[in-house]
Amino acid sequence: MNYLSRRAQAIAPYTAGEQPADKKYIKLNTNENPYPPSPRVEEVLRSFEAEKLRLYPRPDADGLRAAIARAEGVEPKNVFCGNGSDEVLALSFPAFFDEGGKPACFADLTYSFYEVFAAFFGVKTHIVPLKADFSFDLDAMREADCAGYYLCNPNAPTGIALPLETVERFVASVGDRIVLADEAYMDFYGQSAVPLTKKYKNLLVVKTFSKSYSLAGIRCGYAVGDEALISGLFRMKDCFNSYPVDAVAQAVCSAAVEDKEYREKTAALVRAERTRLREALLSLGFTVPESGANFLFAGRAKKSGGELYRALKEEGVLVRYWEKPVLRDFLRITVGTPQENDVLLEKLKQILK
Repeated sequence: MNYLSRRAQAIAPYTAGEQPADKKYIKLNTNENPYPPSPRVEEVLRSFEAEKLRLYPRPDADGLRAAIARAEGVEPKNVFCGNGSDEVLALSFPAFFDEGGKPACFADLTYSFYEVFAAFFGVKTHIVPLKADFSFDLDAMREADCAGYYLCNPNAPTGIALPLETVERFVASVGDRIVLADEAYMDFYGQSAVPLTKKYKNLLVVKTFSKSYSLAGIRCGYAVGDEALISGLFRMKDCFNSYPVDAVAQAVCSAAVEDKEYREKTAALVRAERTRLREALLSLGFTVPESGANFLFAGRAKKSGGELYRALKEEGVLVRYWEKPVLRDFLRITVGTPQENDVLLEKLKQILK
């Protein structure tokens, strides 16, 4: 007897980056920040009163929303918090797209969770291939008969970013449709569309504490947009989980978002290493698009992506590889510390001999 629903049997779940425990690896496969969180985070953790954990957290994360609003230059009513940006993105599908209705439009090579969420919530999709240079084909997306768009900017796994003026032109041209700008990696590029949310009611910007804040282990993300869009997310949240952001996460993330100086300092370190690493990979014969993220999309070298991935893993270096058309020629390499990147480059030189 099979007790699973047809949906559970048929759906292809998202596959997270591997986390092997067989030996110690240099981990450059899940786009984690190589630097620790703000010192203020440790202060909060050391002083957090465990007795508070007997109580439920604030269901709407009011204190954290206020801290984010101050940092982003908006009002708390324009902020929604969830258990990671993945949850925020998941809730956006039933909030803004009808089951079986007009589709959600996104690129063929982008964050693969979009397709999983669409399947889970029964939302149709309109997939637009990237151009030959891996950039978004915004003209083709604009022509799609859809209810809205997901723009991962900078895009994953390519790292290619859209300038703010390009994003604004696109948002303005599709005023009857929602545009969800997934800015998980935006702090490594620096042209956030958050200010545009005051001007365009159809724009929702989604961010995470996992990347530039070095808080992947805390699971918290947020959205910024018009109050009507934020209310849609709250309506969906309260159909699933009244308390998605726990008390520790709310306290930690409030402290982190207020330490702008530290975040900008570590993001600058990542950007500097990204430039150095890209130049080194180019010198080794890789094709590497210019990246606005904390990773590089590198491929078309002397060996296939699969060969390089397996050889690096054998040598104790983890990178991300997909056995899919186009992607199989490439690796996605997280920018590590200078020391980690030096090990990666030395291993690649040996493998490519």
